[in-house]
Amino acid sequence: MSIPNEALQKLVQEIETQAITAQREINVVKAAVASKQRDVRMLELTATEVKQLSTNTKIYEGVGKMFMFTPTDDVQTRLSSETAELKSDISSLNKKLHYLETTHKNSREHIDHIFKSGGRQ
Repeated sequence: MSIPNEALQKLVQEIETQAITAQREINVVKAAVASKQRDVRMLELTATEVKQLSTNTKIYEGVGKMFMFTPTDDVQTRLSSETAELKSDISSLNKKLHYLETTHKNSREHIDHIFKSGGRQ
């Protein structure tokens, strides 16, 4: 049994649209992962620098147009919590990336299968 050309064309267009959308989202997710990894490296570097400071060193953080004194322990706690949050975000983005890559691969395989079978089911 053969599928009519119009239905086959519509099916191929839908699958191709899904593949293109998945590819776009893959690029967005990869950029987000790279950005968050860069932020993690910056936070880890800052945390290393803060740990190397002596205990009586005063640390000031920018707040708007001014700087406020912040205890070293508070800075280290904030840096570690931000790092953990970013790593969690990276983990969830990697899961989303895996899903999107699988979707894209499956869409391409379906299109190839349709073309190879010539519309026969």
